[in-house]
Order: sequence, then C-alpha cells, then structure tokens
Amino acid sequence: NGAICVQPCSPSFHGETSFVCEDRKWHMLSDACASLDVQSLFQVRMLELLPCSGGHGAKHFGAGNQSCQADFSCIIPDILSSPAIPGNIADIVELLKKISQLLSANVTRGKMQSYSRIANHILNSSIISNWAFVKNRNAGSILLDSVNSFAENLLLRNGSESIQEPFIATKGYSIHRNTSGKSFDFSMEFNSTDNITGHVAIPQEELLRLPRASKAISVAFPTLGAILETNQLDPAFVNGMVLSVSLPEELQNILLTFEKLNKLEQVGAQCVGWHLAKQRWDPGACAVRAHNITAVVCACAHRRRTYRSFSILMAPAAPRSSVLDYITRVGLGLSVFSLVLCLVIEAVVWHHVTKTEITYMRHFCLVNIAASLLVADVLFILAAIVHNAALNYQLCVAATFFLHFFYLALFFWMFTLGLLILYGLLFIFFKITRSVFLVAAFSIGYGCPLVISILTVAITEPKNGYLRSGACWLNWYETKALLAFVVPALSIIVMNLIVVLVVVVKTGRSSVGEGCKSQDLSSMIRVSKNIALLTPLLGLTWGFGLATIIDSRSLAFHVVFALLNAFQGFFILLFGTLLDRKTREALRMNCLSSRRKWGLEK
Repeated sequence: NGAICVQPCSPSFHGETSFVCEDRKWHMLSDACASLDVQSLFQVRMLELLPCSGGHGAKHFGAGNQSCQADFSCIIPDILSSPAIPGNIADIVELLKKISQLLSANVTRGKMQSYSRIANHILNSSIISNWAFVKNRNAGSILLDSVNSFAENLLLRNGSESIQEPFIATKGYSIHRNTSGKSFDFSMEFNSTDNITGHVAIPQEELLRLPRASKAISVAFPTLGAILETNQLDPAFVNGMVLSVSLPEELQNILLTFEKLNKLEQVGAQCVGWHLAKQRWDPGACAVRAHNITAVVCACAHRRRTYRSFSILMAPAAPRSSVLDYITRVGLGLSVFSLVLCLVIEAVVWHHVTKTEITYMRHFCLVNIAASLLVADVLFILAAIVHNAALNYQLCVAATFFLHFFYLALFFWMFTLGLLILYGLLFIFFKITRSVFLVAAFSIGYGCPLVISILTVAITEPKNGYLRSGACWLNWYETKALLAFVVPALSIIVMNLIVVLVVVVKTGRSSVGEGCKSQDLSSMIRVSKNIALLTPLLGLTWGFGLATIIDSRSLAFHVVFALLNAFQGFFILLFGTLLDRKTREALRMNCLSSRRKWGLEK
C-alpha cells in the first residue's frame, strides 16, 4: 500500500537487524548494516520520527515511537555520538530543517531541549572551523532559519520558559499591552575561557500596539556569527552573539545590546540584521544607538518575513588613511615603471654582463625576480579592479591563483639567488654547468610555487574556502589558506638572512685569488653585496608586516609597511641593476657605441 515502516540499525552497527512492515520481515546482514553512513542513519531516524502514511493499514511502527515524537529522544544518542565533521554537520542541518518543517506544531519544553541539544552539537566553539568545509555555503543561514521557525512555536508554561545549552539558549515570555516592558538577558559561553552577554528589550510603547495577549521568543547564538558570512565589500566580521527575536506582527521596533567579542578601541561598529531572502547581513535593518569599548546598543526593525536575527559587524582594526592609499598608488606605479626599466636595461646589457658563469646565473635570477614581481604587481591592480567591479566569482579565483603563484615565484627566485651565493662561497672548486643550473633554477623558481598554488586551490576551493570575504586574495579566517603564502615567504626571508650572515663571515676571511678565479670571486662578492642590501629590506618589510598584526592600530607601522612593499620594484632596480658596476660600464659602452653609430650614419 506504499507505506514503509522501518526499524533502524543499532548505533553499534553490530549483529543482524530486521526491517519490519505489516506481517512481512526482511533481514539485513551485518556487513550491509555496517556500510550505513551517518547520513543514512539520520534518514532512518527521520522515518522513525514520522508516522507511516499512505494506504490501508498504515501505522506507527513500534510502541516506542510515540515517545520519540514527543521529545525526539530516540535520535539524540546517535547524533551526539557522531563526530562534528563537515559531512555530518550538513546532515544535521538538514535533519533540523526537516524537523522544523514537519514537527514544529506545539513545541513543548522537551522538544525544544532535544532540538537545542542537536543544534548545540554543531555550534560548539571547538568545531566551528569545520563549517568552512561544508559544501552548502548557506548551511549556517538554513540552521538559523530552522531554529527560529521551530522556537517561535514554543509553548510557555506559567507565562515563561528558559532553555539553555552552552552554545544556544532560548527564552520566552507572555506579553500584553499592559506589560511595563520585557527584556531577555543572555550570558553564554563563547569558548573555553570567555563568556559573552546579550540583551533584548521590547520598549513599553511598542507593547501598547498589542491588541491581545501574545508571546515573545528570543534565541541567542554566541558562535553562529563566525559561520554566517558577512558578504561585505569591507572585510568586516561579526563581533557579538547573534540574537533572534520572534514577536507578533504589531511589534516592529526593539533594542538590542551586544557585548563585543573583541574589545577594539577606535573602531566603528555596525548594527545589522540577517536578511532572510538575500541571506546576508543588511545594515538597513538597524541603527547604532550607543557605542563604547565593551558594548554596542542597536535599535532594530523586526520584520517576521525579513529580519528576525541581529548582530554587530566590526571592521578590522587597520587604520583608514588617505596617506596609505596615496603611498600604495604612487609606489605601485613607480614599482611597475622601475621593473620595466630594469628588464629593458638587462636586455640591453645582457651580452656584456653574462660572460662568466656566475654573472650569467646572477643576472638570470635577477631578471626572473623582476619579471615575477612585475606580473604580480599588475595582477594586484587587476584583482582590485575585478573585485571593485563585482565581476564573477571564477574571475576572482583566477586572479587570486595567479597572484599567489607570482608572489611565491618572487620569493622562490630570491631563494634561488641566495643558494647561488652559498654555492659561490662554499663550493669554490665545484662547478655546475649552465644547463644543470637552469633546470634547478626553474624547478625551484617556478616549480615549487606552481605545486603550492595548485594544492592550495585544489584543497580549499571545493569547500568554498579559497577566497577571503571582501577581496580577491587568499582566505584566512575560515581555512587559513593564506598560510600557503606566508609560511614559504617567511621561511625564505629567514634563509636569505642566514645567507647574508654567511656572506659577512666568509668575505671577511676570504683572500683574493688570481686570474680568472679572481674575477669570478670578485663577481661573487659583488653579488653578495647586492643581496646583503636586498635581503634586509625584505626582512624589514615582513618584520613590519608582523608588527602591523601585533599592533594593528599603529599608523606608523602601516605606513612603513606600505612604503617597503609598494616601492619594492624600485629597490630591485636600484640595488640589483643601477648599483652594479659591470652593468653601469656596459650601459656606458652601449651609449658610446650608439653615439658613434649615430654619428657615422649622420
């Protein structure tokens, strides 16, 4: 008759399990039962929650299911014993959604407690990072809407109700027009060491709008803000708990007080509401009523069909300054011009300055360093244009991939140059051929960055964790994809600093040889001097980059960081090309030759 009644496998997945419907019985062998994954188990549990329906003879399957439908107790052990990995998180969200859609009539205290325990399992602060790998990027929004829809049907005993789990809390009050005003106070755990508070207040003038007695329900989520994406052009982040409110249609204005997670000074706060249809934070739902170092008071418009959940967004503590924008624009322009000029000079003097093996290798590395930085700077500008123009997501992914690759190539070619100096200093009597050098240099300079870039996008992009919110660049807050750039870059900086120390020690002890060997050694010393000038600049750049993280509000650190990075192309032209004696001699010879040739032609 179309009705299917099942008894699920036991949680231990051992032994033989019977599937029963009417008077017929099928047996599932233990190996088939053991193949059930968590998703299948949840689907079976959903069948156990719901009554069979369809044709003649349909019935509930088992006496225990009546109590299960009363408080969902039958599914709690299986869910709480399952690891909160991305696949299970997605399945639990779907389970909560179905319960909210099908079983939300007359929500008793027992039902709400069980529902909260299930939601609490995937909202634990220790597993929030796993949400970054959930395939459905709207899973957080689905969870929020499901909990709100289920909680608004909570039955109140004696005019009030309070149900609290560590990471989700629900409170309800009966309200009527003669009430002097109602408020909800929440104090909840955010992580293993800190608590966070929130406050919802319904003004008395709003309660006067009520034509009859009703109820107000509020749900607090201390960790959900880290899951819901900001989708803002600025890299803002949720800096308080998410407070949801379910009120009668007549009540439209509420006051909410959010304690800040990060107590940041001199940083603007933005009160926002979660737009149900657009699934993003909307600043149009709220206005800031008061703001201090520890808390923000928001006046918000409650709309059952649009805004039911609210929080605060905070911009990162980087200072906003027109000086920084000016330095970046001027520096990048000068850097691009300097790098083009560097490559032109290298092309003009190439045959004059690459007569020995060591000078050939040095200038080969320098050309690839300049080329990598030039392409990276151009891509940096294009990535900003792509993001600001709000073009498609795939274009932003492509820009980020190549930006990541070429900036890594810059550092790996610098690493290759550092290895070349060590070779010249420590392996004086060991010669490598030009072909061996080219294979090794290309493998390090472009091979390593290519492998790192491909692995980064392959691992993080399927989980929607490749790009950061608000920029065409690597993600940090959810997947830490940015480490795929920071770790290699900082490691190479440290290696180059070590190379400089070796150069200082070795050149202090070295004695100059004779003949061709003397020429090679002097060339090597010149290379080491250039690197000794270049590497500390790079170390200072990233040293100030770390300083901007430690003290993000210091404008001085940001200005120095911008200067050293934006003018990097100019430094390469200056220290790598113009200060090299052989390059200057070759340029003079070319100029004299060009003058003679022009004079003869004239």
